[in-house]
Amino acid sequence: MIKEGAKDARLARFLVGGPPLLFLLIFFVAPSLIMILTSFRFPGEFGGLAPVTPEDTAAGEYGLTPEAYQFFFSDILYAEIFLKSFVIASTTTLICLIMAYPLAMLIARSKKRFRNLMVLLVVLPFASNFLIRIYAWMIILGPESGLSHFINAILGVFGIAPVTLLFSPFAVLVGMVYVHLPFMVLPLYTNLEKHDPSLLDAAQDLGANSWQRFWSVTWPLSLPGVFSGSALVFIPVLGMFAVPEILGGTGDILIGNLIKDQFLGTRDWPFGSVLSIMLTLAVLSVAGLATWFSRFAAGQRA
Repeated sequence: MIKEGAKDARLARFLVGGPPLLFLLIFFVAPSLIMILTSFRFPGEFGGLAPVTPEDTAAGEYGLTPEAYQFFFSDILYAEIFLKSFVIASTTTLICLIMAYPLAMLIARSKKRFRNLMVLLVVLPFASNFLIRIYAWMIILGPESGLSHFINAILGVFGIAPVTLLFSPFAVLVGMVYVHLPFMVLPLYTNLEKHDPSLLDAAQDLGANSWQRFWSVTWPLSLPGVFSGSALVFIPVLGMFAVPEILGGTGDILIGNLIKDQFLGTRDWPFGSVLSIMLTLAVLSVAGLATWFSRFAAGQRA
């Protein structure tokens, strides 16, 4: 009976954990291994990859080489692009958090009959095409738009020269925040909805004012939602290339744009693979650091 119970437990663990593990092996581990192998190949003469063995080609380079890694670490330009991407991703995440927290709290504290409608309004932009929404911002931020005229009119009152909103870092930041704001609102709302109101009442009975109740009760309890929302915003923004390409200028190239250009533009697949691997390592490092920080914060609260 004990052996049969152990077999049933192993079978249950396999049925529960097997499909996710298989999914990760097929769609994450296998592509990562292919990318690592590609990063050590020579670029093909007309793009793509050069052959591995000399029998496959009459002339040119073949085999494996660390040349792409040497090229990456030899030029500080790529470190600067990575740093710029991290700054944009961090700024976008912070702005989304500041904007999403009050909205998520408003939804969580609203009457139940209004919550579904408010959540629907948050996710409603997803009903339209992503590129259409980004191109709409080109019209909103264009030089002839009402917003541009309004801002430049205010600047003119203070004797400041007119500014161009479109094709600027400001436009990239606006587009990033607009696209990813719902990804911050939803985890925060899911977390805030579960808070026990009696905790706030107890804090109030102990003499805490509204700010003290927020920082001592609501904010610590909402940290899991903050971390989840920040991850859902930070990681996609770090690799985003469509928004900078459409709304940004020539100086607003981020790491996602650089990777896209290596694969589809210059067709240097080995160097594009190196950039992808470095981006993956950066994302995993940030995710690991965030996990450690959340556990550390939870330990401090305990």
